[in-house]
Parts: sequence; C-alpha cells; structure tokens
Amino acid sequence: MNFQTLFNKDRATSNKEEFEGTLVEYLEILKEKPDLAKLSHKRMYNAIMEKGYEVIKPEDDARVRKIHGNQIIRRYNFFKNNFFGIDKTIMKIMNYFSSAAMKGEEARQVLYLVGPVGSGKSSLVEALKIALEDCQPIYALKGCPMREEPLHLIPKHLRKEIEEILGIPIEGDLCPICRYRLKEEYHGEYEKIPVVRTDFSIRSRKGIGVVPPVDPNNQDTSVLMGSVDISKLDLYPEDDPRALSLNGAFNVGNRGIVEFIEVFKNDVEYLHTIITATQEKSIPSPGKGSMIYFDGIILAHSNESEWNRFKSDHTNEAILDRIVKVEVPYCLELNEELKIYQKMLKTSTFDAHIAPHTVEIASMFAILTRLEPSAKVDPLTKLKIYNGAQIVEQGTTVRIDITELKEEAGTREGLSGASTRFTIKAIDNAIANSETGCINPLSVLEALIYSVKEMDISEDEKKRYLNFLQDTIRKEYNKTLEKEITKAFIHSFREQAESLFNNYLDHAEAFLNQSKLKDTATGELLQPDEIFMRSIEEHIGVSESSAKGFRQDVTSYMFYLIRKGSKMNYTCYEPLKDAVERKLTTSVRELSRIITKTKVRDEEQDKKYNAMVQELKGNGYCDHCCDVILKYAANNLWKD
Repeated sequence: MNFQTLFNKDRATSNKEEFEGTLVEYLEILKEKPDLAKLSHKRMYNAIMEKGYEVIKPEDDARVRKIHGNQIIRRYNFFKNNFFGIDKTIMKIMNYFSSAAMKGEEARQVLYLVGPVGSGKSSLVEALKIALEDCQPIYALKGCPMREEPLHLIPKHLRKEIEEILGIPIEGDLCPICRYRLKEEYHGEYEKIPVVRTDFSIRSRKGIGVVPPVDPNNQDTSVLMGSVDISKLDLYPEDDPRALSLNGAFNVGNRGIVEFIEVFKNDVEYLHTIITATQEKSIPSPGKGSMIYFDGIILAHSNESEWNRFKSDHTNEAILDRIVKVEVPYCLELNEELKIYQKMLKTSTFDAHIAPHTVEIASMFAILTRLEPSAKVDPLTKLKIYNGAQIVEQGTTVRIDITELKEEAGTREGLSGASTRFTIKAIDNAIANSETGCINPLSVLEALIYSVKEMDISEDEKKRYLNFLQDTIRKEYNKTLEKEITKAFIHSFREQAESLFNNYLDHAEAFLNQSKLKDTATGELLQPDEIFMRSIEEHIGVSESSAKGFRQDVTSYMFYLIRKGSKMNYTCYEPLKDAVERKLTTSVRELSRIITKTKVRDEEQDKKYNAMVQELKGNGYCDHCCDVILKYAANNLWKD
C-alpha cells in the first residue's frame, strides 16, 4: 500500500464516522443505545471496566494472602501494565467511580489524590484522561462551547414522557449561549438545532480541562469559567450571552474531566467555584448571567504538606467536605517496584547491558528508605516480608505477621523516602557514566551513594540512607552473589536442592509419626536422621527446642498444598527453601573459593571455572560484568 492510498483510506473512515443530524435523529439513536447519554462519572467507570478486571481471592493466591491477608484484591486491566504495587489505591479510586456512576454522593465530590513526590499521582490522572480519550464518542449540540448533552433541549414539561420512552433520566439545562440561539435563531423550534458527534481530546481541550497552579496575585476566575469578551461590548450589553466567552476549564471539561494541578497552591477564594460545581452541579456564568449546568469529573492532586496546611484552616471546611481523599503512597513491594524501573528503562533509548540484580538492588534501596523502623524486625527482613516472603522468628517456628508490622508502622508508611524519580536517575547516571556499555549492582550502588551524598536532606537521614547502601544492601548482595556463583558452580543445583528437600520431608514426617524410613537401596528400616535434619534447620536459626514445631509447620504446609492440588518443590515453603540453599552454599563454599581465587589453575580447576562462567553468562551476564562480579567475589566473599 502506498502512502496516498493509506491517507485516502483513513480519510474515508473518518468521514464515515462523522455525524450531523437533528434532535429527532439523536433520540432514535438513543432508543437503540440509551447508554450514549450517560453522565461523566459513569462514562469513566464504564471505560475502565470495559477493559476487564481480575478478582484475586486470598485462598487462590498465596502471595496475595501473605501480603494482604484475607482482603480480596481487584486488579483492573486498564492499570495493570503501568501501575505496580498500588492495588489498594486503584481500588479506592474505582470505588469512587463505582459509587459516582450510580449517582451516589461521590458524584457530587472532588476526587483528590495526595501523596509524596513521584508516587504516581499525575500518572494516574493522565491515565484517566487517556481512558476518556479512548472511550466512544458523544453527541453534542453543534456550536455549543460546552459541548452539552442534546437532551437539554427537551422542555421540562416533556421530559417525563421522553424519559419513559427512552428509559433514561434527563438531567441538566441549556447554557446561556444555546438558550439564546434556541430563542433567537431557531425561534423555539428545539428539534431543529443540529446535533453532532464529537470525541474527547487532551491536546485540543475537548472535554478535558486543566487548571495549573496560579500565583495568588494574578489569579483570574476566567481560567475556570470563561469571561466576558470585552471586544464585543461595543456590540452587545454585558449580560447578553453573545458577549460571553465560555472557554474556562469548567466549560471545556463539561461532560469530561477538570484537573486541578497542585490544587492547594491556589488561593482558597479561587477554589470556591468547586463548591457549586460539585454539590449543585452548576458553575457561575461570567458577568451577570445565571448559573450554568456542569456535569464533569473534578480531579485534584497535591503533595501532603499542602494538604496538611489547607485542612488545618477550619475556614476551608466547605471545600474539605466535598473532597474524597485517596492517598497514593510509594510502592512497598520489591517485586512491584522492580517492574516500575523495568518499565521506565524500556521506554528509554539507553543501549546498555544491565547485569542481573542491578535494578533489584536499586529497588531495594528505594523501599528501605520508605519503611518505618520496626522494633520487631530489621529493615531488610521487613522488606522481604512486605514482598510476600515467609520468615520465622530467630530460634522459633513462629512466622512474623505482616499485619502486626503494618499496624506498628501506622498510616505514615510509604509517604516518605526516596522517590522513584530519584532512584531511576541514579540508574540513568550509572548507564551514562559507563565506559563499557554495561552496568552492574556495584556500579549502581556507587551511583546511588553519590546521589545520596548530593541530596538536600538532614544529616541523620543521609547517614541512614548511606548505611542502607554501604552495609545492609551490600551484605545482602554478597549473599545473593555467593548463592548465584554456587548455583553456577553446581550444574545440578536444583536437582540437589530438590533431593535435600525431599529427604528432609521424608525424615521430618517419619520423626513426627514416630515411624521408620525404608532404605530404597537395601530395604532396611532406619530411624529418622536427626543429625541430617538439624544440619539444615540450623542454617535459619531453628533451635533444637523448636525443631519439632518447625517440622510440624513444614509438613502441615505440604499437606495443605497437596489438598489444593498445588505442585510441591523445594521453593514452595520460604524458610525451608532458604535453609536448603544455605546448606548447599556452605557445602561447596571452599571449592568455589579456591576456583574463584586461584590465579594458576590446574586443568580440572580451569575446566570447572570455565563451565561456571558459561553458566553465569547463560543467566544474563556478559563478559564484562561476569569478570567484574567474579573479581569482586574473590576479593570480598571468601576472604582467608
């Protein structure tokens, strides 16, 4: 297909979609598709729901059960690929639209998003505006500056009858300009006013109005509700509708969205229009005209400090009472934070190799800064529990309860710390400064340390952040790296781990049932091997006195998986998985140390070393980062 053919085909399609008709034709369309006349909140709700959603029940998803307890989680497909770790926030937003779509009280309130910088408030609003752009076109009165619903033409005394025919309610009145046109141009023959089909557009300000923060000294309400066109006052009196210029944010956003950016940076008097726009669904007309009907979603967002300042003034109660506040905190789940950076890196044009665990290290730092200190666990353990890991208290079989940790942290958790922007900029800097076209966890750690030192925060906070990077995260990376090298060194690592896991289960079950095990080779009946079980349990701090309880927990969980029909392997129970991997790591540590550190290797050692390198490269390392991490491992992991 040549370019001209493509253009002609597009033009033909566009012309076919255009519509201009009468009110009667529009009413006939509504008889077939009454949903076309829905109000703004329902339009938004339907646009999102049409993409579908997934209901995740705790009993069906172990990770959801670990993180959210017994709460049912709904994941909406519209948000799924762009927003991570804020499922509850999105559910609150959807609850607002669900209620507003049914004309509940929320339909007459502002949806207000509050949270720290870079938490995703603006991105959520942009997503909602895109949802509106993508929804089906609407029908409006031709030439109306507010693109209002054609049903407003129906006189009050006929509305009840029309409502019964169409099966839909008629709400709202004509704007001053359309009322004048009806009377003067069409002589009251409302069915003759043309109706057109139109869509929503962010760029063209069609159904989507934006109110940026304005300097209090230069605030002009015309930005909100239009103005009297002074160039026409020589022709018409001030109260003549023909002198009105209805191009304010509320006029533009009628039947769509009006967004208030950093809403409380504006002077409070500037926001009084919100009161009538929400509760009475009408806005003041410029000049001396009557109130104008308004149907739109009012979205506002700001940072928490501005919200606290605004709500502390009791004179703002009228506006506060018309706000549905939804907090947008930072993500606190490591796996979900990781997806955020991966998404952002995919949209960039950086041509660099990123070694395994690089972005994970950066994500770990971001979340550690956001977590409130706990008296129950250290920050890293808390991070792992928030990510869905099952961790038992040291020396016991009692699993640490995520609910208790969240109650201890209070409502402030996730509303402070390093922003996503800060962390991704550090990753970008590491890529930009790389001379080899490759970054690894070590280079990103250095970039984060440099960025933290440049931060304008208190010295105590800076010291805490640096401690995370130089101590907590580095030690955790060392453990991860040791495990990875060990896995690469033992080609059959998973098989050996599964073997250890199955043997442990057999011995634990026999121990609890006070029975004997049958040797598969000799057929001999043997006592459960206490020394073998303790050699695994000791790696995660299970004391001798609590060993029986730990074994009961493990076997009970396995029976639970069997009843559910789930697959059972060494990774299915987090504490035992950790113990098995540590056991294997310890058993080959010395050999790994020798092969990694020895400069002059014999033929056998050289063969094993090369095989290990190939395994690492197969796991995502390139020649450069493989060489860097092995040298680092030799100098830091296995010191004599």
